[in-house]
Amino acid sequence: MQKSAWLPAVIAPVVVAGAIAAPVIANAAADPVAGSDPTAADVLASIAASRDAQYSGTLAQTSDLGLPELPSGSGGSDLEGDASDVLGLLTASHTARLYVDSPDKQRFQLTKQLAEQDVVRNGDDVWTWDSEDRSAVHVTLPDGADTPVSGATTPAEAAQRAVDAITPSTRVSDPTTVRVAGHDAWQVTLTPRSDDTLVGTVRLAVDQQTGLPLRVTVTAAGKDEPAFQVGFTSLDYGAPAARLFDFTPPSGADVTTKDLSDAGHDRQGGRGHGGERGGVEPTVTGSGWDAVVELPAGDSARTLRDTETTALLDQVTKPVDGGRAVQTSLVSVYLTDDGRVLAGAVPVATLVAAAK
Repeated sequence: MQKSAWLPAVIAPVVVAGAIAAPVIANAAADPVAGSDPTAADVLASIAASRDAQYSGTLAQTSDLGLPELPSGSGGSDLEGDASDVLGLLTASHTARLYVDSPDKQRFQLTKQLAEQDVVRNGDDVWTWDSEDRSAVHVTLPDGADTPVSGATTPAEAAQRAVDAITPSTRVSDPTTVRVAGHDAWQVTLTPRSDDTLVGTVRLAVDQQTGLPLRVTVTAAGKDEPAFQVGFTSLDYGAPAARLFDFTPPSGADVTTKDLSDAGHDRQGGRGHGGERGGVEPTVTGSGWDAVVELPAGDSARTLRDTETTALLDQVTKPVDGGRAVQTSLVSVYLTDDGRVLAGAVPVATLVAAAK
């Protein structure tokens, strides 16, 4: 759906699991698991029951990836994304408001310094708004498509991608009890069995009453402090006010319209790789936590190499054999001289070897 949809997917550490997606082992609908002694499979399966939950809450996202803090770009209201916005999301703390009435009625408000970005979905209509440059985009989605959120993530999205990545190479702990945003939750820890991945653990906190993922915490291998965390700091259940899902661009706004109603889409990856227009799909080599995602040279990879993006990436990458690369505490990205982009939760050396 977006030319650069894979930029956040291959860089954001909490989304690495989605980028290297492996078979789902626990995604059938299930009742919430309050007041019982659930297994990890029970807790993970209960996430599906929260799909129809109605709620409003405040999210906090923090990152400590070893990258210098970079300012967010002035673009980014467009669904096609902006590299500086993505890097900004990964190198600084952010706060957002999330309103959910149903899977196709949602509002996500990302607060930035002296500015705000909104994604408002009501049925098949999605509006994005950037107050900084007063630009709006109106998109008509295909039936059943997921809501695009341009680089940001929510606990539910992060938890689902982590669940999707569970394979025999992952050790899953028994649930423990925690409280998040005033709600009792079951916490399950996913630990890669691989010695080659940069990921140490992924901890998922799931509401005992509703199955809603409340917090996702990712630590790097050999570290104790979180490298990435997104979670609710406040959460109230109940239908949000209907007016929150209506959007009219302010007078004088720069408005762009896109009709994607007839476009193909991937129901499990609606921000997606399945229906990318005029681009090429990524390929995955390896499996589990050691897998590597590769974007062939083409439209999608080229969006990472335009003048603005290249100048920005030059600040965080360094020359390596055959291209440039950056290794954070959780994920590495390798841009080859022949135009390909490779990424994974592995050291740069693994990406270089995979590119040959």
